[in-house]
Amino acid sequence: KIMAYLGRTYLYPTSFDALLYASQLLQADAIRYGVEHWRRNRGRCMGAIYWQLNDIWPVASWASIDYYGRWKALHYYAKRFFAPVMISCEEVCETTARTSVVMEPGPNTSTARLCVSNETKESVSGTVFWSLRDAQSRVLLEGQEAVTIPPFSVKWLDLQDFSDTAYLDNHYTFGLNADGVCVSQGSVLFTAPKHYHFADPRLSWEISGRTLTVFARAYAKSVEISSPDTDLVLSDNFFDMEAGSRTVEILEGNPKDISLRSVFDIA
Repeated sequence: KIMAYLGRTYLYPTSFDALLYASQLLQADAIRYGVEHWRRNRGRCMGAIYWQLNDIWPVASWASIDYYGRWKALHYYAKRFFAPVMISCEEVCETTARTSVVMEPGPNTSTARLCVSNETKESVSGTVFWSLRDAQSRVLLEGQEAVTIPPFSVKWLDLQDFSDTAYLDNHYTFGLNADGVCVSQGSVLFTAPKHYHFADPRLSWEISGRTLTVFARAYAKSVEISSPDTDLVLSDNFFDMEAGSRTVEILEGNPKDISLRSVFDIA
């Protein structure tokens, strides 16, 4: 069953290591998709939990923390999709309308609608930013909007129509800045990841003290940071990033070497 769902979404892994990575993304995205939807519908749905948190023995399971205490992709995703203040995107695209490769393709629809969820006791004011980019991270369209979200509420932004974009080559990225800090961000594709024309992000890294910086030359989806010599817990992992850099904190572990990969590397 895992392989059937995986084959609809990602390129079919040809190694066990790639399978471990892709199956974690499959699990994380499935639960993220549901929780973000439910949070966007606050009032009709007043909460969400997922089962299960951790494993009590070594096993392939739906837990987000394995038997050894290592965080799977889902646990890092959960830190983001359960954040008290979160921005998410409701996209309608080829994946929504064409659920099987044997279906006849219809007129292309690629739309995005952003929503900010505020589960705190205070109003949140900030700036929503978005951009339509190609696989090299070049900006095709961009914009921003000031928003204020009352306590325990959601704020929907206007629907954006990108149906004329090259949906196999371009993606949509977004975020929320509040008090000069990006508090939530993400990106979506308008097709299944296996169809998107990723460019090689040529990921690299450097460590300074307890901070680790990842560098990308192009758009990279679900960047995994791991170490062959130690188990790591990081302030963030399995994240999307545009060309540039992203810095995270090393919370647990003392790595001497780092391994990086993204969806581009699934093969």
